[in-house]
Amino acid sequence: MIISTLLPLHGDTSARRSVSEINLDRLRELSGHLRNACRQLRAYTEDGVEAFISDAKTSNSAKYLLIVASEAALDICNHLVAKKGGRSPEDYADCMSILSEIGVLDPDLRTRMSKMARFRNLLVHLYWRIDDREVFRVMSEHLNDFDQYMSAVGRFIKAEL
Repeated sequence: MIISTLLPLHGDTSARRSVSEINLDRLRELSGHLRNACRQLRAYTEDGVEAFISDAKTSNSAKYLLIVASEAALDICNHLVAKKGGRSPEDYADCMSILSEIGVLDPDLRTRMSKMARFRNLLVHLYWRIDDREVFRVMSEHLNDFDQYMSAVGRFIKAEL
């Protein structure tokens, strides 16, 4: 499903044209990947931090799932910014700033999602520096940020994701 956004032409408020189209099917697919990753990550927190850090398979899987969740959120962000934003993002964290500028995210959620984008960069590019306790902390304290992000996006596009 494609959502067309209609805006008045400059200088003529009666004429309308399609400015951008949001691919709702794509956003729903990405939100499914994000929610699935978060569901699995939540399960990894159930046995506590010591069990988590003592199992390399679990901690490595969790890192990958955090990358998946972050990538899905960033792909959604980039899609919305491409269709609605006034400028190109300088980096992943800046994409979240643009979502705030166009009214999708409040400043607090923008800050938290920008931090998640930076954490994703650490997981991808500086993986050897990541402490498993920090991964567990992020999972325990910030997975709800993804839920709030999806709710904010859904409100903005007026559709359930």
